[in-house]
Amino acid sequence: METYDLIIIGGGPTGLNCAIAAGKAGLRYLVLEKGVLANSIYNFPVNMTFFSTSKLLEIGNTPFISHGEKPTRREALEYYRRLQQSFGLNVRTYEAVSGMSRQANGLYRVRSEKKQYEAHSVIVATGFYDTPRLMDVPGEQLPKVKHYYDDAHPYVGQKILVVGAANSACQVALETWRKGAEVTMAIRAGKIYKGVKYWIKPDMENRIQEGSIKAYFNSAVREIRPGEVVLDTPEGKVVLENDWVLAMTGYLPNYKLLESLGLDIPREEPRIPAHNPETLETSLPNVYLAGVVCAGMETSKLFIENTREHGELIVRQVKERLGEGVLG
Repeated sequence: METYDLIIIGGGPTGLNCAIAAGKAGLRYLVLEKGVLANSIYNFPVNMTFFSTSKLLEIGNTPFISHGEKPTRREALEYYRRLQQSFGLNVRTYEAVSGMSRQANGLYRVRSEKKQYEAHSVIVATGFYDTPRLMDVPGEQLPKVKHYYDDAHPYVGQKILVVGAANSACQVALETWRKGAEVTMAIRAGKIYKGVKYWIKPDMENRIQEGSIKAYFNSAVREIRPGEVVLDTPEGKVVLENDWVLAMTGYLPNYKLLESLGLDIPREEPRIPAHNPETLETSLPNVYLAGVVCAGMETSKLFIENTREHGELIVRQVKERLGEGVLG
């Protein structure tokens, strides 16, 4: 069985940042990623532009040069791919972790779909973009319901319902409308989310005001049918002709995975996995959280730019404990 000083679960920007720190510290490490390198970014909309500048997305003290002030998805994928290659990061993609247990010798046995490994320490850097926040309504399982948005082209000439009123929902509504879709929005609140970026919010509000995009405020989806969608509105039940439902309702950490690792997860929101915010160590000795997973369901609090120090902070502790022969 392969044995490492450190196993990092998650091959996104945070996981790669941790790997760079581990490599510089001389640790034997392995990154396990269930999908492609930077899987969450790969699943962003094809034409997406980040809200952050390229400088704020840099990791490993390596400059990120983009054509504009705010980089695109394509540029970000190229940047993280080059980082993996230039640092020679030990990343195994398409290898989902299925569980973890502590052995009698104090090491952790990490199980993937392909193999088993042992490690002194583990970093959980799994983010939150892989698990959609479901609406829990009849018909949500229909093929016409999408929780991830890719491109506007499939929706040309189609009747679509966009669920939500934050940045993603507004961007999807505007882009699909401009490409020729008939767009309706279902919004739980009485107005567009106040945190929508300043260059998106007035555009969205103007399209609603002029009637180009129909918005049902204080409303929710009750049921989804093959050719219709049913809304609960202040005026009562409304049935709309519908081809597609784009549910931009947000995402959550993969709590099923976190629980399979043995982490302590509170049942009450915001369901932040138990950890020391100063050291990032969880209730399991030598097991750490890194990146946005530290915020639990409060997914808008942490980003790449304000978690970049996590890798070095954790690796420093791991190296110290290995030097002292500490298993916890």
